[in-house]
Amino acid sequence: MNGNAGSRRLRFEIFRYNPQDPESLPHMQEYELEELPYMSLYIALNRIREQQDPSLQFDFACRSAICGSCGMLVNGRPALGCRTLTSDLPATIRLHPLPVFELIGDLSVDTGSWFRELAESTEAWVHAKAAFDPEASEERMDDDTAARIYESDRCIECGCCIAACGVANVNGHFRGPAGLNRIARFMLDPRDERSDGDWFDVIANEDGVFGCLGMMACQDVCPKELPLLEVYAYLRRRAVAAGLAGRERGGDPAAG
Repeated sequence: MNGNAGSRRLRFEIFRYNPQDPESLPHMQEYELEELPYMSLYIALNRIREQQDPSLQFDFACRSAICGSCGMLVNGRPALGCRTLTSDLPATIRLHPLPVFELIGDLSVDTGSWFRELAESTEAWVHAKAAFDPEASEERMDDDTAARIYESDRCIECGCCIAACGVANVNGHFRGPAGLNRIARFMLDPRDERSDGDWFDVIANEDGVFGCLGMMACQDVCPKELPLLEVYAYLRRRAVAAGLAGRERGGDPAAG
């Protein structure tokens, strides 16, 4: 990234709309700002809000690509504001809120409710039949499995992959890249005692991994560069294996 670009006069075209105000109408509002060295969109938006328009709504917390709060469409492409330098963008920068998620106002969307519903619908926690014994000896997980689980756990739930997904934009029930990644994380975990049959109805349909069109825009925009293509391949293999096992038994794969 080139943070040392010469000073420019930047023009921001920012989506404005407050759904809580009956008099508010969706529109684009323009602001101008002098570019500074190593200026990120996070810095630029804060300068606009502090110096020009305190009513501008956008989300941020960590400014370190950890919280995932500052996801937005930057010239039509999902990205994190804190990781996007203005020097890597043209002098005219258009900002919109992420699609799919409920709009709070301007650039602020509610990703939390979407991910909470996902967690509840997929029961995204380790399912173990045995009661927890605090006195039991710790069981070591093999390094390769632990590394694969850690890789999936690096998702910061920013919503960029969901916004970039063509299927998620037209199918509100599609679990999306982040959702399928979370499911794979628990299918990988040897501590989780759910079988492939338990997961079959969750992933083996158009709302699960077979709904993916394979365009992989999700992987292109992921700020953590998660290997989502490998995740989908893994889920498809597990789903097909569960389906074949169910056919051999002559019953329902989900009963396996």
